[in-house]
Amino acid sequence: MPVNTSVNSNNLPTAKPRNRGPLIIIFLMSLAPVLAAVLVYFNPGLRPEGSVSYGTLIEPQRPIPAAAALPATTLDGKPFDLTSLKGKWLLVAADDAECPESCARKLFILRNSHASQGKHVERLMRVWFITDDAPVPEKVLEAYKGTVMVRIKPEVLKQFLLPQASDSSAREALGKPMWIIDPLGNLILQYPPEADPEKFRNELRKLIANSRIG
Repeated sequence: MPVNTSVNSNNLPTAKPRNRGPLIIIFLMSLAPVLAAVLVYFNPGLRPEGSVSYGTLIEPQRPIPAAAALPATTLDGKPFDLTSLKGKWLLVAADDAECPESCARKLFILRNSHASQGKHVERLMRVWFITDDAPVPEKVLEAYKGTVMVRIKPEVLKQFLLPQASDSSAREALGKPMWIIDPLGNLILQYPPEADPEKFRNELRKLIANSRIG
């Protein structure tokens, strides 16, 4: 049975045009994840539940200032250099020494979140910045034993933790959030007033478990 083939002017068979459909499909499949990532990035509402950080990422990250720029003292009046805590994840709160209910709530969240980290517990420390010179109640000292407690003037501390706050409202503003400092000494996350304890604890667990530093 004769076979129909096309020939050129030199009576040689000509190659049929290649089907580029498969190549186009492969190209589109490789491009799809990129397009999806861009779409989700610009539309946070499309992100799966739990994929968005509960805390607010601090950008750019702020390194712990040297002791001269962030002078602090221990409860017995000795100078304290916060950079000496590098190498640990630091769970941070700030408030007056009297430690009202809102302060105690923050220290409670930090203590319990720290204690819940299982085998990673040694990778963390808790820090309470005390923003006045009043004595700390004995019951607070006892309840939050193990927390690093240092005094620092609020107008100095706010330059590191809340540079957008005015000096006149520094003490009040500092008493609301909580923060996390990474083992490299960078302030990386800020949590809202009245932070949800479970959300904070779960995010901390993921952060520590997935980190190779500290």
